[in-house]
Amino acid sequence: MTSHYHQAILLLADGTVFKGRSLGKIGTKTGEICFNTGLTGYQEIYTDPSYFGQILVHTYVHIGNYGAADQEVESDSIKISGMVCRNFADHFSRKMADKSLHDYFIENDLAAIDGIDTRALVQHIRENGAMNAIMSSEVLDVNVLRDRLKEVPSMKGLELSSFVTTDAFYSYGTDQAKYRVAVMDFGVKKNILRCLEDRDMYCGVFPSHATFDDIKAFHPDGVMLSNGPGDPEMMDAAVQQVRQIQEAGIPIFGICLGHQILGRANGMKTFKMHNGHRGMNHPVKNLVTGLSEITSQNHGFSLVNEPNPDVLITHVNLNDQTIEGIQVKNKPSFSVQYHPESSPGPHDSRYLFDDFTALMNQFKDH
Repeated sequence: MTSHYHQAILLLADGTVFKGRSLGKIGTKTGEICFNTGLTGYQEIYTDPSYFGQILVHTYVHIGNYGAADQEVESDSIKISGMVCRNFADHFSRKMADKSLHDYFIENDLAAIDGIDTRALVQHIRENGAMNAIMSSEVLDVNVLRDRLKEVPSMKGLELSSFVTTDAFYSYGTDQAKYRVAVMDFGVKKNILRCLEDRDMYCGVFPSHATFDDIKAFHPDGVMLSNGPGDPEMMDAAVQQVRQIQEAGIPIFGICLGHQILGRANGMKTFKMHNGHRGMNHPVKNLVTGLSEITSQNHGFSLVNEPNPDVLITHVNLNDQTIEGIQVKNKPSFSVQYHPESSPGPHDSRYLFDDFTALMNQFKDH
């Protein structure tokens, strides 16, 4: 171990304590603790805005082996509150990497811990559910940390997309593209924009508080409802915007938080999951085609599976039967809970961007 390691403590809301070694920035961080089962793609995960306000646990035992590369990001900065792993690699062995992961943490002011028994920690989260936690390399008094942790609000009831959305409208791609897509930025990942641009779409990216009139003035052929963090029950303004977009007949494609907002706009309810889905190997069945796909996922909330005359359930999770996709009946609107842009992850679900293209073609023909 090199000299940048110091003792660090991870304290869960139920009083469970884990001790390890500090990485990155010396400090104290709080957030909801969750785990990701992916083997690679750690840098894309850290910069995914959907993780805002969370302390991330890696189930994979070795982290940092391939370093960090400036282009492998999903937003302009690290969005997780902190990182926990078993074994951290000081040295990396990839030519295209720009720096070590530890140096990347220092640059981005991220506090992290290694040397934790992550198998025991993940088993604890699986059994007891996602909960708030505090990690520190500067305060090692558990009683002091416990008092600070009591002040941290629960993820349920938190609106967080306003913390990660763009401050102002911006465009992505060329305005000579065949399609114009308005992207509602609740915490959009860059690879969603790349996947849209790859299909000849010019994207206008709007802040989460943009109005329907703002979107309509862009003259979109379709609207993308992006991923993002927080509780969808706190997104009433966005739900109302989506209802207006639907009434105008504009095609809609929702991903993750966007999927939950589309569901709410059509009378569905959401609930906070026991520990969520986070990883890149979640099996999903497409009920329309009968085919299955391996998906990349990151969410702690889900739509309640109740009968709804206005909504067709198109995809289900094969692990727990939760809703993974919906289509609004008699409206050009559909969404999925998982990440078809899958960065990182498999490409099984990229066809959904082509389905969105087909919807926009129908809209343009009318």
